[in-house]
Amino acid sequence: MPEILPATTAQEPERKTAMLVGIDDGYACTKVVLDGRLISVPSTGRVGRANVSWLPNAQQLIFEYKTGDTVYSIGEVDAEPTRYDDYAVSGLNRAIVQHALQCADLEGEDIIVASGMPVSAFYGRAGTLRASDIEEKRSNLLEPVEPLGAALPINIVQHRVVPEALAAWYDHVVVPDGNGGARLDYLHAAAPIAVVDIGGRTTDTVVVRDRGIVHNSSGSHSLGILDAVDAFAVAVEERFDISLPDKSMVAHAFETGSIPIYGRMYEVSDEVEQAKRELEERLYAYVRRQLGSGAELHQVLMVGGGTLALRDMIDRWYPNQVMAKEPAFANARGMLKYLAFVCADEDEFS
Repeated sequence: MPEILPATTAQEPERKTAMLVGIDDGYACTKVVLDGRLISVPSTGRVGRANVSWLPNAQQLIFEYKTGDTVYSIGEVDAEPTRYDDYAVSGLNRAIVQHALQCADLEGEDIIVASGMPVSAFYGRAGTLRASDIEEKRSNLLEPVEPLGAALPINIVQHRVVPEALAAWYDHVVVPDGNGGARLDYLHAAAPIAVVDIGGRTTDTVVVRDRGIVHNSSGSHSLGILDAVDAFAVAVEERFDISLPDKSMVAHAFETGSIPIYGRMYEVSDEVEQAKRELEERLYAYVRRQLGSGAELHQVLMVGGGTLALRDMIDRWYPNQVMAKEPAFANARGMLKYLAFVCADEDEFS
């Protein structure tokens, strides 16, 4: 007769350590950083099922997710706008973030994430925390999201929220220690550094001196690279007397400088250049109001996807400016460093 072991001797399955992930869930693109990998997906989706059947060997371009009682189609769809105040706490945001994490090959994993908020959404005018708004953002990504299909859901077990642009400062001052870990670069951490983060919908400025935020020079402006995309679309519609409802086609044309119309390709680089130039002028005026001449600053750090798109136009704003490596991922990298090194050893950064 086989021996029956007491229940107390049964071994519990070994629990996996949750992976740390930095997520910049922007209005234009959602960026994911983990294990040295950089993943970016367009923040495009809409409510409802796609009702598309994929032919054999076809690449699937639209994915469906359910959160709460609502199904969202994410990918190459006629997307709903993400540029509204509540996007960061919406079901659409959760579905797009889940999709980005699936694209990062995290299927079925438990993960700990950090994401961001615009500076003016994180802090009040006097530098006080907007605690209820931060908590609403934090709790949003903790809501479950179910992929409709064979994929297993990715479970976010913890979520930290940090100010955007400040996350890029963490990326700048937390550096490798040569032993597989990281350390604080005390020289840069003590020096006055301004971060200019040109995103999709907003542009954030943060000035950090002696590891303290100078709120008089920090803030957010509702102006970003998507404003240039909108101006470009209007110019193309006026030139060709057409309507362009396909936002993904407009975005692609803005990047490439050419657009298909009635089966023919047309050059639209002049319209792209004009839209970028108008945005650059407005952004420069805002940043100068925030930072002044910048003479007292050690560095002006340029980050964000908009910074990359406007690289040739903004490279001489300040004589002491530097552009982050792969600037579109600076915030997401900083969020990951915040989780891995700041949260793990907060005394060092207090």
